[in-house]
Amino acid sequence: MRIKERRNGLTYICWCTATAALAASFVPRSSAAVEVAAGDWTLTASGNVNVYYIHSSCEEQTTLGITGGLACRGAAGEDSTSSVSNGLLPAALAIGAKTTQKGLDLSVTFGFYPGISTNDGSPNLQQGADLLNTALGTTAIDMRQVFMTFGNDKMGEFMLGRNIGLFGADAILNDMTLPGVGAGNGNYAAPANTSLGSIGLGYIYTDWLGQINYTTPSFGGLKITVGIFDPLEPITQGTATPEGSPGYHAKVAFKSDVFYASASFISQKHEGPLNIGDFDSRGFDVGGKVTLGDFEVLAWYYDGKGMGTTALYLFGATITGQERDSDGFLAQATYKFGDVKLGVNYGQSNLDLASGEAPSDLVKTNEKYTAGVYYSVTENLTAILEFSDVHAEAHNGIENDSNTFNIGAYLSF
Repeated sequence: MRIKERRNGLTYICWCTATAALAASFVPRSSAAVEVAAGDWTLTASGNVNVYYIHSSCEEQTTLGITGGLACRGAAGEDSTSSVSNGLLPAALAIGAKTTQKGLDLSVTFGFYPGISTNDGSPNLQQGADLLNTALGTTAIDMRQVFMTFGNDKMGEFMLGRNIGLFGADAILNDMTLPGVGAGNGNYAAPANTSLGSIGLGYIYTDWLGQINYTTPSFGGLKITVGIFDPLEPITQGTATPEGSPGYHAKVAFKSDVFYASASFISQKHEGPLNIGDFDSRGFDVGGKVTLGDFEVLAWYYDGKGMGTTALYLFGATITGQERDSDGFLAQATYKFGDVKLGVNYGQSNLDLASGEAPSDLVKTNEKYTAGVYYSVTENLTAILEFSDVHAEAHNGIENDSNTFNIGAYLSF
């Protein structure tokens, strides 16, 4: 057995559909990964640890709240909140193995994503414990990735397992707040595993799905991916129901030296309890980025029916199955000089009422801007400072505002 260290680096927030290189990291930069050669197989390991002091000034507790609003609100008479937590990414350890047999490139990946906040039970939904963020607590492991790939440059590649989705993936993978914090996640009385970044504030979270995909070979920089995925229940449904067909998604992407563009599509049928709340979801996104030396500008737009907002299918339909329309966009510009990168982005997510639905405290718009400074202390260590301002508005006119300041570090390997 021999151990060597790879120094050729992974491309910064590059999306290569259904490949082990991207999925094994979900890390914005990783300039060194460990490889261990064992016979015909190569074992790999990569990951990150990120930690931030996060301070949020939330909307006053006495102000009416917004259902689905992402501006944090005060609690227990306190409008300000502090936490030492992960940012948009949890910590990560991705372990993989790859080989070539009979002309086929084979690989498997297992991705472990622990946070640092106390969250016994579900690290994302805050389920499984009566009290959180207390003494004698622990942090749960978010097992996001378990998948295999096989194929080659001529036939394309198949990916089977749990991995990042297609719809909305490029928006979050190119979000400058990915290694940072962006929007905080509530008032941090009981911290979740991650912050929001720009989730629900410019794009719907792509999520991690059980899926089977096929990606074509590259045709002059153009690749197409098609696949099916395990259908998801709406978070607010409360009762699990069997689904008669899988979800469907697809993506087309083009990459050149200075330009990247992509578009994706997603659809799923939902079976409501007792067939009362059946509805259909479909959505698409489109966007791209241009990189000219140290300057980069990008934008992504999404549109959906029954897709909801923030998370897949959250508030996508009424209890009687009437779909709500939604759309949003993220725009961003960054400039790097020396070891310092400056960036600003703005995002907005909108949710319409269903036909005939009366105005309520349901969210109409969530929007955010973030300004950030990202300093490369070393090849693998980045110091990050960000300020984000969030505004939420309901269909009945209620408005909430909050802002978040964070400072910390991101270390990848």
